[in-house]
Amino acid sequence: MPEQQLKIAVLGSGSWGTALAILLSRNGAEISLWGHLESEIEALIADRENKTYIPGIPFPDGITPTTDMATAVKGADEVLVVVPSHAFRQVMHNLALLLDSDTSVSWATKGLEPQSGKLLHEVAREELGERPIAVISGPSFAKEVAKGLPTAVTVASSSAAHAERLAEYLHSECFRAYTSDDIIGLEVGGAAKNLMAIAAGIADGLGFGANTRAALITRGLAEIMRLGHALGAKPETFMGLGGLGDLTLTCTDNQSRNRRMGLALARGLSVEEARAEIGQEVEGVMTAREVHNRALELGIDMPLSEQTYLVLYEGLDPKTAVHNLMVRRQKPETD
Repeated sequence: MPEQQLKIAVLGSGSWGTALAILLSRNGAEISLWGHLESEIEALIADRENKTYIPGIPFPDGITPTTDMATAVKGADEVLVVVPSHAFRQVMHNLALLLDSDTSVSWATKGLEPQSGKLLHEVAREELGERPIAVISGPSFAKEVAKGLPTAVTVASSSAAHAERLAEYLHSECFRAYTSDDIIGLEVGGAAKNLMAIAAGIADGLGFGANTRAALITRGLAEIMRLGHALGAKPETFMGLGGLGDLTLTCTDNQSRNRRMGLALARGLSVEEARAEIGQEVEGVMTAREVHNRALELGIDMPLSEQTYLVLYEGLDPKTAVHNLMVRRQKPETD
């Protein structure tokens, strides 16, 4: 008998969900691509491409867009969630009503849950109970993945078998996935780098140059590692693709929505004006608030995160934020 075709449900039809659906379909999987907006899904069906977020990249034949989550996940070997962090719990809650208890679930969402500040695996456990779960993260712009440009990411799971299986689904000549057991580290790195990218965009937008950018990335990584350590992450994770790799990418390239948010704020736009200009979710805005709150709760010194939070939520002038960072007391680099 011929081997049964792999079925994967990708929940989230934005740029990253679409890119992963294209990658997985090219790798031979049958893909159900779910989105909640009927008008957007109708356009995907009619156009056979995502003209809004990844124009010019036609869908492989194996992708079926749908607004029916039950249909999307029926018979799926893997459910891959790629929705914004603010929608993550609701999607997981809906999934819990639809899935068998042993169906594995993974996600490529980066962020913390708004209001609670919980890591996404905590949310997944609360909604789904005990089942195989995994997270995908790393330096990966959606358009480059969809174009087939070489990319590498990390897949983390408490189940080595699940991590290896998911990495195999993703693997191709242009996409490589490494495995890890550090879900916490991968989630912290993927979330916190977004607010650092806003800070980098502000600095570059103010014309502070390459020296400033390099210092910001380095000290930003130190803050991310402090937070990760307090939450139980492994330090080596932050030296990898989901830490330094993702941070560097997001802070230095204008494909990053978070970096573009910072650039817009430096031009004098408000957060809402910048959001409207970008036209997509900017995860770092919400993450800045949740990281700030977690740092206060845990007693962690995160000055870059604090100043970015003040710019986003308290109306602090970006130039004043930079000044505040530069006049802090002298101290050893390792503190």
